[in-house]
Order: sequence, then structure tokens, then C-alpha cells
Amino acid sequence: MSFKIILDSCGEMTPEMKSDDRFEAAALTLTVGTEDIVDDETFDQASFLRKVAACQESPKSACPSPERYMRGFEGEADHLYAVTLSAELSGSYNSAMLGKNLALEKHQNKKIHVFNSKSASIGETLIALKIQECEAAGMEFDIIVDTVEKYIESQHTFFVLENLETLRKNGRLSKVKAFVASALKIKPVMGSTPEGTICQLDQARGINKALVKMVDYVVEKAGDSKDKVLAISHCNCRERAELVKEALLERIHVKDVVLLDTAGVSSMYANDGGVIIVL
Repeated sequence: MSFKIILDSCGEMTPEMKSDDRFEAAALTLTVGTEDIVDDETFDQASFLRKVAACQESPKSACPSPERYMRGFEGEADHLYAVTLSAELSGSYNSAMLGKNLALEKHQNKKIHVFNSKSASIGETLIALKIQECEAAGMEFDIIVDTVEKYIESQHTFFVLENLETLRKNGRLSKVKAFVASALKIKPVMGSTPEGTICQLDQARGINKALVKMVDYVVEKAGDSKDKVLAISHCNCRERAELVKEALLERIHVKDVVLLDTAGVSSMYANDGGVIIVL
């Protein structure tokens, strides 16, 4: 059976996914000041980070329209999927669901499913790869949906931020707290809840100590990891991400590792120097 997977652009794509017609990106739009930036193949991370740093306002994002998802669902594939960033963080999931309903009004027999990743960034990437794995195994559509939904429930997302300016600008961190954190070089260790919201797990003085704590949390949640894929994305800090990868591989065994640069939406939230891990 043929299939197609639409990722909203918060999910990074591997080079193989980008060259495969069965994968498609639905771009979010990023706004920095008065400028709109489309999060597609034209996205320039270095330029974007400079603009965010220079702007006093918090950057914002707008999800793809239902019509955009509807167009994606109008292909000839037998099985159609969308993977969106957490419904607790964005309207992308609801937009995709509306797009699915619009597509089904025209084509009632289409098999379409929208996955709420309850994560973001590289977490969406892993979900798309899981769908591809299930399709390659020849599973029926309903079995794939059930298998991938269970996979989503088993995922754990963690991240460490070097730069807290976006949190300060969007009001999630007061000026006083941001100043104190900056002065003391305190870095938060963050994670996802089962519902797909963000929580602070810990903090440390200095980025290296925060990364060590994040590695400890990943190892704690890894369980029997030999058949799992470890995914790491980073915002403009590949060497740091490589060190995190090596630290993890010294302590856990995994089936494979995916390491990617953050795309636009993930770069907006992770900011310069951020590292995201999903297992």
C-alpha cells in the first residue's frame, strides 16, 4: 500500500526524508517584529537567530491552515498521515484535524489519521519514521495507527536551553528571574509531560552541568533501549550535541541515532545553543 506523511515544520526531516516524495512538510510561519518568515526550505537559521536577538518582542509562530493540510490529504496515496507538534503548544493539530474533515467531505473513503506528537522537533521525526517502519512491514492502516499511538505514549522528550531570552520575551520568565538566571549562569533542564505540555525537571549552574543532568534523566527513562532510536536536535551547536550523544551511548544501547539541526519553529523555542533529546 502507498502512503504519505505530512509533518508540520516543527519536525525536522532527515536528508532521506527530504528526498522521498512520501514525506511532505507543512510550513508554519514565524514572525519576528514586523517580518514574517516561512519555515520551509528557504529558512536561514543564522539570519533568524540574529533577528530574534535584535528584536525586543517575542518571536511568534502561526500554524498551517486547514486548507494546507486538506491539500496534502488529496494525494493518491492509500494511507495518509499527519504528525503535528503537541496540541498543548500549538494549533497545528486542530488545524490538521479540520483539514482531515475537509478532505473526507470530498473523499469519504480516504484513510487519514492525524497524530498529536505530544512532543515537538525531533520527536515528530521519530514518529514519522515509526509510521514508515510500520508501512514497510505491511501492517494494516488501523494497526499502524494503534502501534504509532502507543509509540507516542512511550516517548520521552528532554531539552536544555542555553539562552532564556525567548522565555523572557514571551512572559514565561520574569525579567528578575531571567536576570538572576543569567547572572548565576543557571540553565533549566526541561521535559515533556504525558499530555504534551512543558515542565521544568531540574536546573544547574552552567550549561555543561545542565547537560549532564539531562543525560541522567534520559538514562533513567531509557528502560530496555536496545530497540529504540535515540534522536537529538540542536540549535547552532553541533559539537555540543555530539558530546551529549557520546555521553549517552556510553551508558545506553540503542538501535540507531538521529542527529539533526533544528528547523525554524524548533530554533525559535530552543534558541541559540539549545539541545533537544527524544527517546
